[in-house]
Amino acid sequence: MPIKVLVVDDEAQMEEMIRLRFRKEIRKKQYEFHFTLSGKQALECLEQEGGIDIILCDINMPEMDGLTLMGLIREQQYQVKIIMVTAYGNMGNIRAAMNRGAFDFLNKPIDIPDLKATVEKAFEELEQLRVGRAALEQLPITEQQLKETDEKARYLEELDQFKTRFFTNISHEFRTPLTVIKGMATQVREKPTEWLDKGSDLILGNAHQLLNLVSQILDLQKLEAGKLQLDLVQGEMGAFFSQVSASFHSLAEMQEVHFEIEKPKEPIWMDYDPEKMVRILSNLYSNAIKFTPRGGQITSSLTVLPATQTTLSFPSLQISVADSGVGIPEAQLGNIFDRFFQAEGQPHRRGEGTGIGLSLVKELVELMDGSISVESESGKGTTFLVELPITQQADREEQPHAAIVLQDLVRATASSVSTDHREPEEMEQGDLPKLLIIEDNPDIATYLVSCLKDEYSILLAEDGQAGIDRALAKVPDLIISDVMMPRKDGFEVCEFLKEHTLTSHIPIVLLTARSDYSSRIEGLKRGADDYLPKPFEPEELQLRLRNLLEARKRLQARYQEGLPPTEAGSEFEQEDRFMTHLYDVLEAEYMNPEFNIPSLCRTMGMSRSSLHRKVTALTSRSITNIFKEFRIKKAQVLLAKTDKPISEIAYDVGFTNPSYFNRVYGQFYGSTPSDYRKNAR
Repeated sequence: MPIKVLVVDDEAQMEEMIRLRFRKEIRKKQYEFHFTLSGKQALECLEQEGGIDIILCDINMPEMDGLTLMGLIREQQYQVKIIMVTAYGNMGNIRAAMNRGAFDFLNKPIDIPDLKATVEKAFEELEQLRVGRAALEQLPITEQQLKETDEKARYLEELDQFKTRFFTNISHEFRTPLTVIKGMATQVREKPTEWLDKGSDLILGNAHQLLNLVSQILDLQKLEAGKLQLDLVQGEMGAFFSQVSASFHSLAEMQEVHFEIEKPKEPIWMDYDPEKMVRILSNLYSNAIKFTPRGGQITSSLTVLPATQTTLSFPSLQISVADSGVGIPEAQLGNIFDRFFQAEGQPHRRGEGTGIGLSLVKELVELMDGSISVESESGKGTTFLVELPITQQADREEQPHAAIVLQDLVRATASSVSTDHREPEEMEQGDLPKLLIIEDNPDIATYLVSCLKDEYSILLAEDGQAGIDRALAKVPDLIISDVMMPRKDGFEVCEFLKEHTLTSHIPIVLLTARSDYSSRIEGLKRGADDYLPKPFEPEELQLRLRNLLEARKRLQARYQEGLPPTEAGSEFEQEDRFMTHLYDVLEAEYMNPEFNIPSLCRTMGMSRSSLHRKVTALTSRSITNIFKEFRIKKAQVLLAKTDKPISEIAYDVGFTNPSYFNRVYGQFYGSTPSDYRKNAR
């Protein structure tokens, strides 16, 4: 069965282009296309043809636009998926289409591979929906069968959510270091003098993160297959423990977290697998550092428990890792060792991960015949307790094994939370457009600065809340924001700034490793102007930023000559409301000689600097000049239509000094008020 697509577009050349680019698929009967030039014709085609699967519809059309057509299709309950087509940057229409149920949208000119992928994804979802509806019609079904089916469906849905979250997060964990590695390798090659040392450090650090992630995934796979074996040696656990802990001690200090270890003075000789012990300790330490805020504390200790205090007939080693971090909600404590599970509601993006770390720790501990438990309280901290049997049957090793064999593994795990790189630096440069980068990963921020510092004055924020504060304080020309961040995520940042009067006009690009469809749509619904997945090509990012700046210039041109008509539902609606309010205030107060810029700021509910930045961003002119020109234009009307003395007109429009009025008039128009009056009559 071919995929039946109805193309609705008033541009006649669209049909020619589609038939040409899909000629092979049409010939093989993989696709069947129908074409109409208006929404009205599209409704007639739906009634006559039947069986239409996908509608590819332009938003802007005569007679009936795409949004109206979509509403009518929904009312008549056609089982179709609608893909909207719009000119680049028309975000108002895009968000309206998504809110009304469009499956996806495409920008003109249409990228054919993207179109094919979108159509096929829409058709796949449509087929699943049809299968589900058909199943519901296969009655009768007993109440017991229905209950069993519901329970199975809920289990499968929960399992599917776990897997989806796992693959989404593991994608994030891969994409972020790959972005840095790929990008900095290019910078090192093209600008070795500037980036050789710093770029190499960033590449190595992120390569270690990838190594650690891959190793954990492989260990889990081996555990499931029963192929992960213990490689026991008999060593002095105190020395081994101190060495592994030392790698994280320096890391914690850099995060401004106090880290201390406690262990018995007497040596502890026991059998252990060095590599797996590093996995256990490094995962517990990484979690503690991730979730402990600056100024907090982590304490790790070794304690030998006599046989009388254990459930075994021989002593045990207890390893405790306690932090003063954010804690884990009580309701989630029972799940933290489950595969793919991540505690929700954490204020730190650094805590995001794949959901396999603690699961791997638990399985490795049990592989060594040990046990692990956790105690935690939200807002106060978490303590993990690992107990391992102390046996002495393997061959004794005099030197700590980690010193030679496991150096890379320790470094790889530590790199997953390390910020041991030079922090990115802000670069405020003269008259260049201001670009605010909101990114909690310093490596990504450094790479972005390296790509964009020649074209923009760079501002930085390390998390979502800091980004909001910085945007309100500086009112930049553009914003690039990550999605997964501490305190406020990128979606919250976007929504807040787009609703705030001071920042609603600023174009925002969401840059994220989460490139799935739902994340993309979520960002656009929250007001994002563009969405770019990692890893990205710097040329593409630069081009998108330039396009957004051009759109910004069109916005400035809109208000150059005063206030244009307000259009309900337009992409400029919020800015129109702001400018309308501003001109309403000027209209009401321009004759008042005591009404000045501070008075205007109080009436608008904004500080002088904030109002200046907002108005300059929208008009490329200062609020002082706009206020003066407003009064001068009112004076021009009186000069042309009345015989009042010029000095009286000056007082009528709020000037307290006729000489100053004449000087300001000359600054704007290059002539005197009396010359204008003569020429106007």
